[in-house]
Amino acid sequence: MRQDIHGAGRADSEGDINQSAERQAWHAGQNDDIRLRLADDAGVFLHQALSTPCLDTLAGAEGCWLISESGRRYLDFHGNNVHQLGHGHPQVVARVKQQLEQLPFAPRRYTHALAVDCARRLTALLPDELSRVLFAPGGTAAVGMALKLARFVTGNHKVVSLWDSFHGASLDAIGVGGEACFRSGMGALMPGVERIPPPTRYRGVWYRGDGDDLHYADYLEYVIEKEGGIGAFIAEPIRNTDVQMPSAAYWQRIRQICDRHGVLLILDDIPNGLGRTGRMFSFEHFGIEPDILCLGKGLGGGVLPFAAMIARERYNQAAAVSLGHYTHEKSPLGCAAALAVLDVIRDDNLLAETRAKGEFFEARLRALMARHPLIGQVRGVGLLWAVELVANRQSRQRAPRAAERVLYDCLRHGLSFKLAQGNVIQLSPPLVISREQLQQALDILDAALGRVSAALPLEDNPT
Repeated sequence: MRQDIHGAGRADSEGDINQSAERQAWHAGQNDDIRLRLADDAGVFLHQALSTPCLDTLAGAEGCWLISESGRRYLDFHGNNVHQLGHGHPQVVARVKQQLEQLPFAPRRYTHALAVDCARRLTALLPDELSRVLFAPGGTAAVGMALKLARFVTGNHKVVSLWDSFHGASLDAIGVGGEACFRSGMGALMPGVERIPPPTRYRGVWYRGDGDDLHYADYLEYVIEKEGGIGAFIAEPIRNTDVQMPSAAYWQRIRQICDRHGVLLILDDIPNGLGRTGRMFSFEHFGIEPDILCLGKGLGGGVLPFAAMIARERYNQAAAVSLGHYTHEKSPLGCAAALAVLDVIRDDNLLAETRAKGEFFEARLRALMARHPLIGQVRGVGLLWAVELVANRQSRQRAPRAAERVLYDCLRHGLSFKLAQGNVIQLSPPLVISREQLQQALDILDAALGRVSAALPLEDNPT
């Protein structure tokens, strides 16, 4: 029987480690009822990296808050990226309740007014050519449909993606993903996938120290020309897990390369679309347009799983192929939730609000960096930020032990977020968060950084 391979392949590359001494100490500090409930969970669910054992047992969620059965409250700065409108937004909940009474489910081969309205609302927000939609029950399925469409349109099955990328957890999605913890022990995956380094500008295999990342884009062209048969390049415009921010020049070069070689550009905006960055879609920051766009997560308002693939009009060529054909493809409930999300973003002016809150958040994160040598870099946009912790600012050596201690210190004081790459604090609060709540979270993080720095052994203390 295969032994537990936890930790063998950078399990921390996607999120915080769930089997560490820090996690065990966290559980030891919980009350008996919570420990019993977590033991019940571990007794019935298959164990998996990143989520077993769970952190806590929830009894409720509202707005920016998660509420434990013990009464503990956490400001949710992770939310699996579904919580642009926070938890249980009243307009989303009301719209879904109303739809439950009218048309809760639509079998395949039937449509309904809500599905057409939802598709039109989405395409109206996009460049004119992005006008063809397929809905799906989740982002992973949207990615799968995009890969199938690219194969059909181009006649080429090969795909280029980025190392450290995440596009979902199914076999086809991990086949194009770059996270080791999802591929470990899986054997042969989707054939014809080539991965190239992500355009990192703080560290990385080709880091130059000058902020230039065009050489990462040029390597895509090298691979396309050498490999041949490439049908698509898939990537997140801004990598969500550790918030890697390519330059606009990088993305414009990528767009030119794809056009030159007849390669479809698939942009995965599942975690960051719908306002997270202060624009409706994160690719808008770079002056480019995709051939195929994947949306999900927040599209269902944090209430229902719902996703979409949106393609250019000229790729409406696969009428004889079932690209999706999912049971809940044109979900009336999903469409109702999505329309409510779009209404709230528009009516509450959340894009402008997110840009303004993002400036506020950035200024205070940079003030934290000035006070805490543990912080090597702060990067992000809108309400998507990364705080990278290092043992030394000059060497940029990662500080995973300190990062994990900061995580649990923050959890104990009411702030929840995730770690990426072992040392990167990823902060993505709801767009509806108040400035007071943002400041409350930063105060918790500030205090945790101070306590952890003071407690580190001398050799681990950053300078």
